[in-house]
This record gives sequence, structure tokens and C-alpha cells, in this order.
Amino acid sequence: MSSDFQPPSKSLSILASVGGIVTGLIAIAILNVWSKQVSKTSIEKPEISTSQTAARQPQKPQPPVSSAKEAEIVASLDAKSVVLPGQPIPKNQLTVSIIPYIAPSVGKLTPEETTTARQAWSYFQRNWNDETGLVNSVDGFASVSMWDQTAAIAALVSARELNIVPAAEFDAKMTKMLNTLASMPLYKGELPNKVYNAKTLVPVNYGQLEKREEIGWSAIDLGRMAIWLKIVGAKYPEMRLETEAIWQSWQVKRLTKNGQMYGTAVIKGKEQYNQEGRLGYENYAAYGLKLWGLDVKKALDYQSHTAFVDLYGQGVPYDRRDFKNSGANNYVLSEPYILDGIETGFQALPKVYADRILAAQAARYEATKQLTAVTEDNLDRPPYFVYSSLFVNGEPWATIADTREKHNDLRFLSAKAAIGWHMLYNTTYTSKLFDFVQANLKSKDGWYNGFYESLRQPNKTLTANNNGVILESLLYKKVGQPLTVWAGVKSQKLTQRTIRTP
Repeated sequence: MSSDFQPPSKSLSILASVGGIVTGLIAIAILNVWSKQVSKTSIEKPEISTSQTAARQPQKPQPPVSSAKEAEIVASLDAKSVVLPGQPIPKNQLTVSIIPYIAPSVGKLTPEETTTARQAWSYFQRNWNDETGLVNSVDGFASVSMWDQTAAIAALVSARELNIVPAAEFDAKMTKMLNTLASMPLYKGELPNKVYNAKTLVPVNYGQLEKREEIGWSAIDLGRMAIWLKIVGAKYPEMRLETEAIWQSWQVKRLTKNGQMYGTAVIKGKEQYNQEGRLGYENYAAYGLKLWGLDVKKALDYQSHTAFVDLYGQGVPYDRRDFKNSGANNYVLSEPYILDGIETGFQALPKVYADRILAAQAARYEATKQLTAVTEDNLDRPPYFVYSSLFVNGEPWATIADTREKHNDLRFLSAKAAIGWHMLYNTTYTSKLFDFVQANLKSKDGWYNGFYESLRQPNKTLTANNNGVILESLLYKKVGQPLTVWAGVKSQKLTQRTIRTP
């Protein structure tokens, strides 16, 4: 995820939208208002578990970082964990993908997993807007980005297929969503604005619900939307005309140029047309645009800009285009790899990249005893949105804002990353992650975003994306295939080699 909250100077703006996902801006603006309500519950008590989980008796992983001294030890180990250059991946492994990828634990959800899904769906029940069919990005605040509305689409499909929502309710809600997306006011009549008032459809700036303001559009946000429009249209043929009408109502050719993805930003009243993406989200979103026939060859190229860094002995891929040489942050995050695996079967990125990124986090746990599942997300305190990265701008295990300000004290185990990794891999380590989320991050209104390592308390923000990723991860386990394959989405290029195990 990324934002334009502190836009770079014009000389550095061409590659400013690294992740393309504008939720970060919404978090910064919205949570300044929202945090006054949250602070009463999120900062008062540094307990590890809530009353709901206290009765859950299974062995509960205890976060080991309980003092400044221990945090310093972990920080020292993190700093020593990096070796450059890292171990590259042999070229013959890059072409190995899994189509269809078989979930290691494919089949009926356990009672605990079913409860997890229902808990995640409670967020969407609470934050659904009847007027438009759009869902609040952050709990209780009627503002939404296209990235987060896609999370709502994924959540609704998952809730229907997991028998949480009856067919009639699904049909009504999905039809409302699709009709809104096909008729909403667009930025310059071209593409969806980065942010909308979820109740009125007014294009707005971050944190402003009433003042109409067109601030540009994100190609990466719309790349994710493209994947889910294809899933809905393929799985539910009666809705295909609606999904196609959305795409036809947008000037989608503006999303690409010379094989790359482009978005717009309005800076000091002037529009800038910027290349979007770095390794991870760039490739994942480009795959969505490819499904609709757009030329994204360069954006899908996962080798030209890739280098490797060893983190705790694991060679992790990262994008050479960092802030120093391009003006953009090259975050290495869990979420794009989880989404690619769950939704496409690692068609946008090599599965071995995801293997390495998970392995590095498991290796960090072995060395520090600190459970690790890091990615970007909203916080319940300033700066309200961070990128908790394996590697960014030459630094290992750094948690930064999009302004590059460090917040390593706010690194947290992410609920969506923990559950996503577990549904994809089902290893001993991912089981620990799943159990930790169950014991520590449940609320009556959905799943909290994460758990702070050093503070030893939950990050009590509730968001559409966190709960949406959790729901689609559980759907993936049930159906046992990438969701595009399960739905019957066409235009997928199958690879020659097929394996089943991670």
C-alpha cells in the first residue's frame, strides 16, 4: 500500500506511487478523528488477550519482547541478519508454479476457522452503506478507496460461499455494489477517484466527507479491482454483464503506457501522470489488468529490477528501484504475495519468491522467538499507517511511514498476513501465527489489524482490507484452488511444470 500524503517534489514524483494502494492516506486522515474514540480502549490496557479469548484454553503463544532491553536485542539481531548480495534463485525455479495450486489443508473449514470467518464478516455488516453498497475502509468512517471496496467484494463472495450470507442477500448486495461502480462519478470522467464518501458517492480527499475534490486515480487499486470483477463475472454468469459494464464505463486505456501501469495525482493543483508499482504489488495488479487485455508486459516483468538480500539466511527478493535512485520506497511486504497465491495461483510472481519471504519471517522467529508476519496496514495511533517491511531502502526489518520516518517500535504481527500465510502453507510456523491471532486479536466487530511487538498489545484498528483478506484466505482453503481458477476466469497462461507442495 502507498499514499501521496506527503508528495515528493516534481523531480521525484514520477515513481511516487510505489504500492498504488491509497488506504494509507485514508488511515492518516480518518484515524486522526477516529482515534479519539479508539484511545479509550486501545491504549489503556497492555494485556495480551481479550476477555473473549481468555476462555479459549489452547496453548497461547506469548510475545517475548517485554522490555526495552529485549527489544534492543531483537533490533541488534535484525541488524545483523542482513547480508548483501543475497542468495539468488536459480532461473529454472522461477518458472515453477502451481496451477491449480492445491491448498495444503484443502476442504471443510474447522469450527474455529468458521468462527474466524463469521467474525471477519461482522466488520462488513457493521460498515455496509445501504445508500450505495460501498463499505467503509476504516470502521465507523464513511470513506472508501477502490482497494478497500475490492476487499468488500472479496468478503461478500467469501461470505456467500462459506454459507455465512444467504443467496438472496448476496445477490442484492453484490448487485448494489456493481451498479454503483458502473455509475459513480469519475475523476475527469475517466476513472474512479482515489477516495469517495461511501454514503453519497462524492469524490473527496482524505478524511473529508462533504467537500467534493478530485485527487486522481490509482492503477494498482484498479488492478486489484480488475481481478475481482473477473472472479464475480465468471463465478456468477448472471452478473457478468454488470461487471463488464463497469469496465466499459471506465477509460481503462489510461491505466497503462508502454507496458507499464500509470496513475494520476493532483499536486498543487496540477495533475501528474505517474508510473506506479514496485516488485510485489506492481506484478499482482498488472495481472488483473492483463486479464482485461491491457498491455502490462513491463509491469509483469519480475526479473529486470530484482535483486536479493539475505535475511536470517534466506535470500529475499527486492526491487532495486529504491528511494535513493527513483524517489520511491521499495517495500518488501507479505500481502502482495499472499494475494497472488490465493487469487491467481502465483501467476504474477514466482511462488519461490513467496517461499523465501515466508521463510525469512520464520527464520526471524527461530533467532529471536518473536512471531513475525509483517506487512503494511493501519495503526490505532500516530502515524496511523505504516509499512512493516522485511527490507526497504537498504534497511532490514524496518517499519516506516510513506515519508520514510522510522517507527520500528510500532512493528506488529499482522492478522491478515498471519492467516493468509497459514491458509497458503499450513506449516508448523504458520499454525503458531494462526493460533496467536485467535488468542489475541478478536473483537466483537471483526478482527483487529495486529499485535505490536514491543508494546505487547493489540493494534485495535478495524479495517475492510484486514477482514476482507482474512475472509478470502478462508475461502481459498475451502475450495482448495486459486480463486480465479475456482471461478473459471479465462485467459490464464498455464505453466509447464506443476508441483503441489510449498
